[in-house]
Amino acid sequence: MPRQAMPVTLSQTDRTELQRWVSAHQTPQQVSQRCRIILASASGEQDKTIAEDLGINSKTVSLWRGRFRTEGVDCLWEVAPGRGRKPLFSEEKIEAIVKATLETRPAGATHWSCRTLAESQGVSKNTINRVWQSHQLKPHLTETFKLSRDVRFLEKLTDVVGLYLNPPQKALVLCIDEKSQIQALDRTQPGLPLKKGRGGTMTHDYKRNGTTTLFAALEVAEGRVVGQCYSRHRNQEFLNFLKRLDQEFPGKVPLHLVMDNYGIHKHPRVQAWLKRHPRFIPHFIPTSSSWLNLVERWLGELTSKRKRRGMFHSVPDLIAAIEEFMESWNQNPKPFVWAATVESILEKLQGCQQTLERIQPGITLPRSRKKRAKLRRK
Repeated sequence: MPRQAMPVTLSQTDRTELQRWVSAHQTPQQVSQRCRIILASASGEQDKTIAEDLGINSKTVSLWRGRFRTEGVDCLWEVAPGRGRKPLFSEEKIEAIVKATLETRPAGATHWSCRTLAESQGVSKNTINRVWQSHQLKPHLTETFKLSRDVRFLEKLTDVVGLYLNPPQKALVLCIDEKSQIQALDRTQPGLPLKKGRGGTMTHDYKRNGTTTLFAALEVAEGRVVGQCYSRHRNQEFLNFLKRLDQEFPGKVPLHLVMDNYGIHKHPRVQAWLKRHPRFIPHFIPTSSSWLNLVERWLGELTSKRKRRGMFHSVPDLIAAIEEFMESWNQNPKPFVWAATVESILEKLQGCQQTLERIQPGITLPRSRKKRAKLRRK
């Protein structure tokens, strides 16, 4: 006769709780399986029958039947001790490695490498690498930032973000910027093409064949780009580009222009022209906030996908490549969708400012003219 499994008794409360865990979508699979084992056991089924129905080993059924009888419902969510390799280093040692990475630096250097920190901590470089990966630490990488000191920061931020999130009806929003001094670079020797197991190559040195300046306007709603290359970067060229926009978007539709604070945008001749053309409505982003201008995102696409690896024998070749990229982009334009709200941006900037103040007390970013004047008197 086969050995009879020990019976499992469930109260109505426990049964309801187990059934709820089984039907919940967010319950881990292993917990749901354990609940099914206990519910079937409480119904009087034997281990072998339960194992065949669930497609598991009968010893697993016996294990959880026994644990439930001695430990109760809470044991179903516990992780049983594994039989794999035990950790070689304690949690205190791992915390020491993380703390050393974040708060110290090696003598004569700006950051740790796997090998230098491994030698300092008395572990292998692979251990350091695993700890860094698990804690998402990348000492070899840096990112750039700049907090704006514009006294009208909040006002300008709210204005521009409002155009992105709630664009005005029967009007167009254009983000305008210039990419000046685009160099027509040619390599000194031909590069090797891409092949299996090896990326494309190019020489480290280059020849300069002149420069050009690109004036570009991104139509936010559709993602279409209007651009024009000029040999110089003055208010005359900017006025010509505004006239080009007047032709590209005919009629009386208001055009809201998002621009930075570069001098030519506020030149008296430009301001006079804007007054004579009231459908052009300028909006200026805060200083040191180029990330707020969506056309910068498109200029990054131009650099990474066409210019950086290109070889240009002359400035006309460079201009032709830029125009070709714009034409290809406008055949299937993809708008850049702005999702950040004013509140989320301010919260992030406030956290950044607090971090800077902890590193170097006294760094404050004046938010009004009155406050800045007060700081100057101090």
